[in-house]
Parts: sequence; C-alpha cells; structure tokens
Amino acid sequence: MSEQTWFAVLQYAGQGFAGWQRQASDRTVQGEVEAALARLDGERVVTHAAGRTDAGVHALGQVISFRTRRGWADAELHRAINALLPPDVWVRRVGAAPPGFHARRDARSRRYRYVVGCDAAARSPFRHPFEWALGRPLDAAALATAAAGIVGTHDFRAFSAVGQDKPHYRCTVTRAEWRPRPAGAGYILDIAADRFLHRMVRFLVGMCVEIADGRRPGDDLARLLRGTDNRDASPPAPPQGLYFVSVAYDTLPLEGDDD
Repeated sequence: MSEQTWFAVLQYAGQGFAGWQRQASDRTVQGEVEAALARLDGERVVTHAAGRTDAGVHALGQVISFRTRRGWADAELHRAINALLPPDVWVRRVGAAPPGFHARRDARSRRYRYVVGCDAAARSPFRHPFEWALGRPLDAAALATAAAGIVGTHDFRAFSAVGQDKPHYRCTVTRAEWRPRPAGAGYILDIAADRFLHRMVRFLVGMCVEIADGRRPGDDLARLLRGTDNRDASPPAPPQGLYFVSVAYDTLPLEGDDD
C-alpha cells in the first residue's frame, strides 16, 4: 500500500508538557500525537514539527507532517485524531500534503507571540498560566524602540541558549512589534523570522522588558547583536507567555491560519 503524506495544524496548552519533542520518560506533545496516529495506522507514525517548542510553551498553529499507510479522507482523519488526543491538544486542520513535504525543512517563515501582563490581574489563575505575570508598568516607547532594532538580518548568538551546534546563527526577522493589550493589561510581541534559535524569542523578550523597565540602557540590545555570546544577555522570559502562532510555506495554502 502506498503512503500518503499529510500536514496538520495543532493547538496545545504547553503547561502539561515537557515540550514538543518526544522523550523517554516525560510527557510531550509529539508523544501524544504519535500515540494517537499509531492507533489509527496500526504501526508507528513519525511526525515532524515546524518548530520544537520548549516545556510550558503553547501553540496556536504548530504545523506537523507525517505519513500514513492507511487511506483516509481528510475529514475522517481529522475527526479520528481529535477523538484520541487528550484535552490539552487539538488538531485544528488536516490535509493532504505534496509528496516529500517536511514541516520543518520546507518552512519559509515562522511567527511567534509573547504575552506580558503588566496589571495586578495578570496573577489571576485564569491568566498567569498563559502570560508573563510581570505586574508592573513598562515604557511603551522603549519597547517599540527595542523591537525596531531586532528587525533585519543579524547574528542572534547572544540571544540563544548555549550549546547549539549550528553552521551559523543568522536569522532574518521580518516583523517585531509590541502592541498594547486592552485596558492596560500589558503588551504583546508579534515576531516573525525565517528561522529562530533555541530560546531566541524568550531572550529577546527578557532584554526588551529590562530596557522598558529602566534596568538596562536602550543601546544594550544593539551591542549584544554585535556580540558572540549570551553571558551579558538578560534572563530569558518565562515559557508560559510564548505562543507558536503560524508557519508559512510555498507549497501549502495556510493563509488565514494566523490566530
């Protein structure tokens, strides 16, 4: 029987997982999805994600690719996967993909969002699992200036986790914009790039917040972008405020999948 290549768009609440990537003992999103697909296909199904989210990080539009031997209609497979997944993972969309499609390698760009809570209500149990409950005001102009300095092609080694063995650390950021939330609740960073390094968004958010909080000078971000290590970087922002929003491909029509 010939194999069919599929893509799926996932949403998940990250607090119950040790991240996306399958692990031997800890619960992961990949482990849950592959367990459901194995039950449907009768054998192990390997999934590939557009981005490997860390423990506690959420997803609104994570894209995965996989292959099955059993023939399915799109709607039938969609219903079957969701029936087997736990409540903190949901498949928003399933469709046939071109042969050889790979969710990570074929991605043209990725988009993330980071949510910061600046009011006292950020510590509400209905909010703090899904944002950085900072609980104090930030300078909006300083946030905007810091974000503007992120846009462009830079070496982001100083804003990434140590121990990454990569041929280069250059990323092209096409969008980095802080926008206010309603009623003074805080700010949201929207950021898009061709690629992201491990914990890059969280390190950038940590730097932006310390600049907007008056704890670092505004030119520190540009200085670190000229550097080669992260020893002088601000601590990374906590994971619960980060969301994997969407992925763009030349081979898949995913327009309208941005939440």
